Amino acid sequence: MPDSPAPGYDERLGVPLRWWVQGFMFTASLWLAVLAALPEAAAWAATGVVAVLVSSLFLAYGSARISVHDGVLRAGRARIEARHLGAVEALDPEEAHRAAGRDADARAYLLLRPYLKRAVRVAITDPADPAPYWLLSTRRPDELAKALASLSDAPTAG
Repeated sequence: MPDSPAPGYDERLGVPLRWWVQGFMFTASLWLAVLAALPEAAAWAATGVVAVLVSSLFLAYGSARISVHDGVLRAGRARIEARHLGAVEALDPEEAHRAAGRDADARAYLLLRPYLKRAVRVAITDPADPAPYWLLSTRRPDELAKALASLSDAPTAG
């Protein structure tokens, strides 16, 4: 039986719809407040600038990606080869909360988003790497853990 390629994984950690709604409501409220104090053209200009800033911030913050392809895990700007990956664990919301807070290691690499309640913890086996593990927020922790485990032939927990 020929070796089958490890399944790939790709996820963009985009901000949720409710953030966009809140950003729109903030911008609309600002427009109303500025309209009371400035001429209409100035209010529209100021509100347009704020709308562009809010949209840019949301797009930039939500642009982080997690991908598993070609023997490499990429998370945000970081990347690591599969040979340096150890045990992989999909965390439920409570476990992820503890792992990012009370039980966190200051040396760990974190790619966390507050609107994503679940995460995956990946042990790092490279002795030259100061990070003992990576903790990655994700919408699909079981799929990510499966892709990582098949990539590195590491044990999967959770």
